[in-house]
Amino acid sequence: MNKNIILLKTLISSTSRFNIYRYTKDKKKKKKVVGAVIGMACMYAMLIGYGASISIGYGKYGLTGSIPPMCAMVISILAFVFTFFKTNGYLFNFREYDMLMSLPFEARTVAGCKFLYMYIKSMPWYLCISVAMMAVYGKYAHIPVYTYILWLILTFILPVIPMLFASFLGFIIARVSSGFKHGKIAQMILTMAFIIFCFSIRFIIEDMFRNEKVEATLNSISDKTDSAAKMYLPIKWFTDAVRLGTDMPGTGAVSGALLLAGVSLMLFFAVFFIVGRSYRNINSAMASHAVGKKYKMSSMKKRSIVQAIAFKEFKRLTGSVTYMTNIAVGEILAVLLGIIILILGFEKIVVTVTQGAPIDTAILQPAIPFIGYFFIGMVASTACSPSLEGKNYWIVASLPIEKKTLYRGKMLFNMYLTAPFMIFVILCMCISAKVPVGDVILYLILGVVLCGFSTAWGCVCGIKHMRLDWENEIEVIKQSSAVAIYMFPNMFVCMGLIVLSVVLGMHMSNVLLTLILITVAAALTWLSYIRAMSLAAKQ
Repeated sequence: MNKNIILLKTLISSTSRFNIYRYTKDKKKKKKVVGAVIGMACMYAMLIGYGASISIGYGKYGLTGSIPPMCAMVISILAFVFTFFKTNGYLFNFREYDMLMSLPFEARTVAGCKFLYMYIKSMPWYLCISVAMMAVYGKYAHIPVYTYILWLILTFILPVIPMLFASFLGFIIARVSSGFKHGKIAQMILTMAFIIFCFSIRFIIEDMFRNEKVEATLNSISDKTDSAAKMYLPIKWFTDAVRLGTDMPGTGAVSGALLLAGVSLMLFFAVFFIVGRSYRNINSAMASHAVGKKYKMSSMKKRSIVQAIAFKEFKRLTGSVTYMTNIAVGEILAVLLGIIILILGFEKIVVTVTQGAPIDTAILQPAIPFIGYFFIGMVASTACSPSLEGKNYWIVASLPIEKKTLYRGKMLFNMYLTAPFMIFVILCMCISAKVPVGDVILYLILGVVLCGFSTAWGCVCGIKHMRLDWENEIEVIKQSSAVAIYMFPNMFVCMGLIVLSVVLGMHMSNVLLTLILITVAAALTWLSYIRAMSLAAKQ
């Protein structure tokens, strides 16, 4: 059997939930697998609904021709973003590196198989969107059967190019950062800089359209997607191919499909030929930086057990690029939001977000803590830190401390991480919006209480859905049931509370409304904390 197939099959088998459910005798593990499958099914259903709703809207307004390029654009963006965030954990700094590199495989073979593993794990997300949009497109465009088949085939090829671009960008960041003495810190800075750039480019593009700096025809949805196809050729190739057999055929239907497949294959070999040449050097440089530090004798600081555990969590955060970029990205964005609001003004930001709608900014003031929490509460470290102990959990379990103390330390670290940023962004918004001092104090209290809720609720999810048998930390940080169960309800509730606080603020004073919200948030925080301690006691 081909070496690539052997290695890829082993990687998939070792992390397969089906294999865990099939061979484990632990009933708890089986229940966790079932829960994870149900959770993923719910998220896939949401994606299917998202793709179908977009396509139905296009079809009803006579923009059926824009469905294929929109489908290609959404899948390409998702593939790029997902891969960029996973590249560091899958291609570099992964735990089984020494074992894999000791096997009779070339470096580019290992890197290529890790990429294919990422591709296979992410493919269900892309298929959900593609199949939903294909079904609606077929209804409105009356496409023949062979177009359905071609659409499905090209769906498997479409994500490859953006994934290769993201992987190569991650490779460049890792290559540059490996030359620094503190490689991981440099890699974190470069990765964060790119993430911030991606967030900012959206507003740059919006400003271009708003000020008519590009052609006026791009104001329509159809023309925007067609314009994207002109700038990013794989969208055009996909669109031309799937329009074959309809009343709006592309200019090169057959050539589009062949070009998409051929270019994807060539880029795959080209990228991993380049990556393979430096693969060992990058990983070795990063490992040597981690172990090559010079230690100095100094007096030891005395800390309580809880503070010592919090400090350990801090070292764990700063020691992992994947952990840092996923957990701390909300805090970084919150700081940027606060600085931007101070510079531009609260009213101008509101006008920009609401597209110039006549809204009195005073009624938005009660929502300030929730706006900050939308960023700060993206992902709590407590949602994944219990699982990050992994196969070293027995060391933690053997320490002469109670499990409650262990999780109090983890929660304390998350409060250290989130509360200062929450205070900063609330103060920036309050200063810019000219909020009275009394209201500012109440907003700060509410913000800290929300941080407490995020911490306690994340700990409940982290303990309840702990997973210790992972092979790659991305499986815990990005793909675990604990993070998904924490994140989705939390974000939806946060958006709902923003709307609710604005609506209620029209009918009661800000002080009374904030006191009510503080009471409710404090009660939920206390209940979550009690539940977390109860789960810890049962371990």
